[in-house]
Amino acid sequence: MTSTEPLLDVAGLTKHFPIKGGFPIRRTVGAVQAVDGLDFTVAGGESLGLVGESGCGKSTTGRLITRLLEPTAGKITYRGRDITHASRRELAPLRSEIQMIFQDPYASLNPRQTVGKIISGPMEINDVNPQGGRERRVRELLETVGLNPEHYNRFPHEFSGGQRQRIGVARALALEPKLIVADEPVSALDVSIQAQVVNLLQQLQRDLGIAFLFIAHDLAIVRHFSQRVAVMYLGRIVEVADRDDLYGNPRHPYTRALLSAVPEATADDVPRRERILLTGDVPSPVHPPSGCRFRTRCWKATERCATETPPLVRVEGSRSGHLTACHYPEDPQTVPAARGVAAGTS
Repeated sequence: MTSTEPLLDVAGLTKHFPIKGGFPIRRTVGAVQAVDGLDFTVAGGESLGLVGESGCGKSTTGRLITRLLEPTAGKITYRGRDITHASRRELAPLRSEIQMIFQDPYASLNPRQTVGKIISGPMEINDVNPQGGRERRVRELLETVGLNPEHYNRFPHEFSGGQRQRIGVARALALEPKLIVADEPVSALDVSIQAQVVNLLQQLQRDLGIAFLFIAHDLAIVRHFSQRVAVMYLGRIVEVADRDDLYGNPRHPYTRALLSAVPEATADDVPRRERILLTGDVPSPVHPPSGCRFRTRCWKATERCATETPPLVRVEGSRSGHLTACHYPEDPQTVPAARGVAAGTS
């Protein structure tokens, strides 16, 4: 059951990575604006999908939420508590409640440790002693994620990629978290295995009431898993809406272009979605465009887009809390023209 109270509240979240240069004294000469002012919430038991092109700042956002990275600015509130700049000691009681599933199942498991050691590690670090002992709990977790409990003493190299990711899921579940940040948990897996892992996570969410921040670039998987979806472009969120509303009526031009690239299987007599071909490359996060960051590739851009940064506000007439950051949001009843034509502003 999804709670109406926000479990996680992010406001103005920013992460700039400094660029060092100069000789002999290395000084800061610039910054990579990986994440630049994100606002979103995740309710208890909810799944929020975070999508966008590679390099838009999705994974950095996940690491900021789990406090693997220190935010440059902004505020992260978890269960009403500000954890933005909390120390290791202050975070210790909350570490068990916020867990992460990493993208690469080959790099996220220690090859020198057995499966039992890997999964029981979080319990040892947090001094958790479940009833029946840690080994019994690990075997239960292996069974929960669809692995044989007898694999307790095996090493990661004895498993396939899909099985390794299941081990990573079991490790994340070891401390009974309330929030899991899943950073592209299936992108490194074969397509035939992706559905199995996604269905497993979905079942765990229903059974255990865990909230998910589900980071991915595969729009089909996000639609299957997430209840709400946030779209990122060059370090900023440009649209947030319920799954059906966003996929059915995208209001930001970038979201509409993104969805037009999703392959469709339709009958010959059913009209296909018009493909939008964006011109140019994604600008550098070191020197992002002024105003709207999508304006250099947008067919609707005007001088206003270059001088005013569009705020993330509710779309007029929306009843489901559909938010978009665009001065000229798309009309869902019309099909935009001038496909593949950039505004040419810079």
